Amino acid sequence: MNVRRRPISGIAVAAVTALGLGTLSACSGDSAEASGGGDGKLDVVASFYPMQYLAEQIGGDHVNVTTLTEPGQEPHDLELSTKQTAELGKADAVLYLKSLQPAVDEAVAQSGVKTKIDAATLTELENHGDVEHDHGGEEEHAESEEEGSESTLDPHVWLDPVKYAEIAEGVATALEKADPDHAADYKKNAETLTTKLDGLNTAYENGLKNTDTKVFFTNHAAFGYLAERYGLTQEAITGLDPESEPSPARIKELQQEAKADGVTTVFYETLVSDKTAKTLAKDANLKTDVLDPLEGITDKSEGEDYIEVMQSNLEALKTALGAK
Repeated sequence: MNVRRRPISGIAVAAVTALGLGTLSACSGDSAEASGGGDGKLDVVASFYPMQYLAEQIGGDHVNVTTLTEPGQEPHDLELSTKQTAELGKADAVLYLKSLQPAVDEAVAQSGVKTKIDAATLTELENHGDVEHDHGGEEEHAESEEEGSESTLDPHVWLDPVKYAEIAEGVATALEKADPDHAADYKKNAETLTTKLDGLNTAYENGLKNTDTKVFFTNHAAFGYLAERYGLTQEAITGLDPESEPSPARIKELQQEAKADGVTTVFYETLVSDKTAKTLAKDANLKTDVLDPLEGITDKSEGEDYIEVMQSNLEALKTALGAK
């Protein structure tokens, strides 16, 4: 992914931590008070919404959860303030997804947080190939190839309910170890969540079993795991980075594929520009709709939490694919 990286000085981190700066400015309305509140709860910092949701659902009443990514902020581009970095360093636990947000990866690596939970280690990440179908060997593509195999792994694993459930179980195990006095509650909460995710998986299996087409167009390549799970084919306008620009050849390719595969809809997102998606739809005489990659919840989201938005995504896919 082409994400801007901001180096973080270890000396600066230590200095601001010593100053004991205040609470994280980037936290959701439901986020609890900052670390060190003296309420006996486990202070957990989550990197962005899917991690925040897991921490809140599994931690329940025994955790204070703050998030580094503000509602409405595109998480791939996150750059941390010194205050956020300091508060991360004071947390009891941090829950993040390595490779999605390089600034978070660097801050976590330099922090002294005892419980570091990397969701990428709790399930298997996959390489979903050259989703952009680049032509001509553009310099940007060549540079991404040189970054190494880790950069080609798709981090959007939370959009597969089965893999997300695997991560949930791992998060529960980590919290049980960090706070053994409440281990039974963490385990019970995780079981409740995985039951919901199992139900969501069943709904997707049944809802997408018989459709007129299996191909869907989306703004960026966030839905590879979901497509693989339910026998669909994702065709993304851009790659894993939602801010990258498609080549003219890619746009022409998608226009041709829409006719060949009976595609009816171009999906766009709420956190990034919909300009390219709507232009493609207009040129190819296609409809548009929202398919939410759930990188953040805002007032524009079709639901108030992960489960509700995923259910809305299912209904959008059923309509676009012609589910019977």
